[in-house]
Amino acid sequence: MNRTKASGKLAEALSAEYLQARGLRLIERNYNCRLGEIDLILSDGPVLVFAEVRLRRNPNYGGAAASITAAKRQRILGAARHYLSGRPERPCRFDVILLDDLEPDRIEWIKDAFGE
Repeated sequence: MNRTKASGKLAEALSAEYLQARGLRLIERNYNCRLGEIDLILSDGPVLVFAEVRLRRNPNYGGAAASITAAKRQRILGAARHYLSGRPERPCRFDVILLDDLEPDRIEWIKDAFGE
């Protein structure tokens, strides 16, 4: 596994721990389908949360938030629709977890980041 993938896995693990410590329940990691991938799927009470984890160590490229392009957002939305098909309907939201380093105390959690 290369350094970037290893850092991404660590960022996802830190994010999952962070969210679980705040009362969310982890349902699934790395949900993949032909339409895209969802890093973390969690339950926040009755709400299903699709969380995108973004790690960007080099601020010269705009930081972690800038790495969520319109195309990336569409892939996440498509994967979420795929995940939801055939499952009971429930309220959903899309959260983003931003890390500029692999430090738990520097995590930024944006709830309902897509406004969907």
